[in-house]
Amino acid sequence: MAKRRSSSSSASPNPLTIIGSFIVVILALVFGGYSLLAGPGEATPAPVVEPGDGSNAWYRLYFTDPTVTGQLDEPTGGLPDQVAAGMDTAQKTLDVVVYEFNWEPLAEAMMRAAERGVKVRLVTDTDTVTEDKALIDELKKADVAVVDDQRSAIMHDKFVIIDSSVLWTGSMNFTINDGYKNNNSFMEIRSTRLAENYQAKFDQMFEDKIFGETLYALNPVITISGTEIETYFSPDAGVAEAILEELRAAKTSIYFLAFSFTRDDMSSVLIEKQQAGLTVQGVFETRQIGAGADAAWLALTQAGVDVRKDGNPRTMHHKVFIIDGETVVMGSYNFSKNAEENNDENVLIIHNATIAQAYFAEFQKVWAVAEP
Repeated sequence: MAKRRSSSSSASPNPLTIIGSFIVVILALVFGGYSLLAGPGEATPAPVVEPGDGSNAWYRLYFTDPTVTGQLDEPTGGLPDQVAAGMDTAQKTLDVVVYEFNWEPLAEAMMRAAERGVKVRLVTDTDTVTEDKALIDELKKADVAVVDDQRSAIMHDKFVIIDSSVLWTGSMNFTINDGYKNNNSFMEIRSTRLAENYQAKFDQMFEDKIFGETLYALNPVITISGTEIETYFSPDAGVAEAILEELRAAKTSIYFLAFSFTRDDMSSVLIEKQQAGLTVQGVFETRQIGAGADAAWLALTQAGVDVRKDGNPRTMHHKVFIIDGETVVMGSYNFSKNAEENNDENVLIIHNATIAQAYFAEFQKVWAVAEP
C-alpha cells in the first residue's frame, strides 16, 4: 500500500479539539467508513470497508480474445457486449469516460439509456470528437451531453459509472479494434465507495472542465469482501510511486504486460528483483519498441531479464503488473512519463489472489505467442 504524507505541528493540542475528533471517529465507526482526502505522504486512512458476503460476487473480470475475434470482419459478442449489457441496467445515471470512441453498439447502448430517461454524459479526448465526429454528433442528438479536453496532452481514462454504484474500468477504449483485435481487460466492480472516487474524477472533467490537474481519491483504500483496493489518478497524484512501492515489496515474482514502458525507475527495480532471484517476466508491445520507445526494453534485455515482444499482429494494449501472485496493477496508465505527468489516467491496485491468477492466465496466453 502506498505511503502518504504525515502532518506534524509544534503547537500543543487543544483539549476541545481532541474531544471533538474523538467524537467524529466514534460516529464514523458507528455509521460507516471514514475517509480522508490524502495527498502524497499523508497519513493513510483506514480502509473503507463495504458490506460483502465474502464471495467474489462484487466483480466480473473480462479479457478480449483477439486470437479468435481478431480475424473477423464484423465481430460481435465478447467484452463489448458485456459493457453494453451493463449500460442497459442504468436507471438514473450513466457517466462514460473514454479516450477513443468509434464503436456504434456501445453508442447505441448509451442512446437507449437516454431514451428511457437516464442522464447520460460522456467525457472524451478532443481527437475523438474531431476524428469520430459523426458518432459523437449522433450521441449529442440523442441528448447525451459531451465534454472533450481541448488540450494537447490526452484524456486517456477509460471508465464507466452506472447509477453511482457500479464501475467499469480497464485498458479498453470503445473501438472495434480494442474490443476485438487488441489485447485488453475491462472489469466491472460493484462498490459505491469506488464509484465515488471515479465520480469525483468525472465531475472534475465534466462539471469543472478541468483536465490535467492533480486529484486524489476520496476513498484512497477500500476493502470489499476482504479485498483491498487502492485508487490513483494522474497526473501528479503519486501513481508511479505507488507502483514502485509494490514492485519494491515483491518477494517471489513480477509479471507485466506493457503497451508502453519507458520509465527507467521501474525497469531498474525489475532488474534489481531479477538479480535478487525473483522471477521477472514481461511482454512489450512490439510496435512501441520499433517506434523508439525502447529504453526499458534495452535495459531489461541487456540485464538478462526474461522479456518478449508481443505476437499480436494488431496491438497488445494491456498496462498490467502482477506481483507475487497476489496483487494486480491495472487501468489506463502506461508506464511512461506522459502518463504520470501530463495525461488524465486512472489506476487500481487490487490485492486479491483470485484476480491476480486471472491476470496471470492472461499473461500466459500473451506470453505463449510472444517472441524473444
